[in-house]
This record gives sequence, C-alpha cells and structure tokens, in this order.
Amino acid sequence: MITSPLILIVDDEIGVRFFLEELLTQDGYQVVTADSAEAALALGATQEFDLALVDLNLPGMSGLELIAALHRQQPDLVIIVLTAYASLDTAVEALRQGAHDYLFKPSKAGELRASVQSGLLKRRQQSRQKDVLTQLAQQLLANLRTDTPQPIAPALTPDVDPPEAADRFLKRGGLLIDLMRHALTVNGQLIDLSLTEFALVTHLASIYPQVIAPQALLRAVQGHEVSPLEASEALRYHVHRIRQKTKQATDQVDIIRTVRGVGYTLADL
Repeated sequence: MITSPLILIVDDEIGVRFFLEELLTQDGYQVVTADSAEAALALGATQEFDLALVDLNLPGMSGLELIAALHRQQPDLVIIVLTAYASLDTAVEALRQGAHDYLFKPSKAGELRASVQSGLLKRRQQSRQKDVLTQLAQQLLANLRTDTPQPIAPALTPDVDPPEAADRFLKRGGLLIDLMRHALTVNGQLIDLSLTEFALVTHLASIYPQVIAPQALLRAVQGHEVSPLEASEALRYHVHRIRQKTKQATDQVDIIRTVRGVGYTLADL
C-alpha cells in the first residue's frame, strides 16, 4: 500500500494554515499543522515528514532557526519557506541554508502546488540515490569478504540541482532580483513589472555601474536591432512605467538613472 506524502505546515496565522491545509488535503496529501516552531519540533520528534512549509516570521524561535533545527531533526526533510515581501532577504538566506524554495504570502494555488510537487520529486530522487549508495557499499563489503568479485550495480546519474542562491539572485543595494521566479523587490517592496520591464532592470543590474546606450540596451533586452531614435522612444516609455510602479510601491525610490546624451544605468540604492 502506497501512502501519500506527509506535509507539515508551520504558520502562526490560522487563516494561512486553513488555506494551505485545505488545498493540500484536496490534492491527496496528508497534512499536519503547527502554530509555532516549538510545536513543529514536538511533532517532528514523533513523525517523519516528507515536506514542510515554514513561515519565516514566527513568534519565539524564528523561521530560520526552525529550519536549522528541523534539518538536524530530519536531515532529508524538504523545506519550503513562506515569506512576506519585506522578508525576501531572509528567504534568500533560507535558500542558502538548504531550503528548497520560497513562496510569497498570500500564496497562489498554482505556485504552491508546483513548488510542493518539485520538492517531493527532489526528495524521491535523493532517496533513490541514497538507496543506490547503500547497495554499492553492501556490495563492496561483500566483495571484500569473498574471493570472487561480485558485479557492482551502476550508480544513478546525479540529478541536476536547481540554481544555487548565489546564481539565482542579483542584489544591488536595496534592489533584489529573483531570476528564477521573476520577482523584483526594492527596499522590501515587491514591484510588479512586465516581462520587458523586468528584463530591462535585470540587464542594468547585471552590468552595473556601466552606462548603456538605448540602442544597445534594447538589443540586449529584446534581441533585435532598431534605430537609435526608435530605441530611445521605446525605452522612454518602459523607463517611465518602471519609475511609476517603483514610486507607487516605495513612495520615493527611482531605480533607473538617465545619463543625458549617453543612456541609462541603475541608480545607487
């Protein structure tokens, strides 16, 4: 009999716990909830979980401290962190400490399902690799104890891991870009950008503090050649939209600086 994965939800907000529990239960998972880090560790002492959803902003022990404690308690546990926009820096640190992914609160159902599925797939792959290594070790020991060498089973090809946190994020002062999730925050505030706007800011961040001409910037972002005049007109519109959105979210910050007669660069934040 195949049992469904057991998922732990740790969040001090009852509404969040209810939403996550209902959604994941409907998807066929077994779900256990906890309203604090201490309660989560107590559950972890008696049950083995496949995956945990952990809020970073918990009363008492912090989410980061809980992640470290859960990994000591259950080394193979896959952890997805739940974060508010302003704590994205902490979410990045959680990824560096071994968390599988992060989700913004409130989570979208599709993103939640995709992240949980990829986390459980990662756990199954790691479990298979561990089984193969155990089998290899047993065969090597058997060979040492007998005169006739036994064939050794081939090892599984290692799975490709997702990008490391250092490669996934671009940080320039108060600006933080998640290249995988296409999320941009400025001083902890999420900026809702179009694909072109996101690509424009990302390119400026990647070449900072270089100043780039409009024609070269549009070529890098959209992949095709236009005249200098067409590039200037197109970028004037996109930069205006980015500045509007950033000002609405932060009330003051301008993330792009215009160098008159030359082009654009990322502003010092």
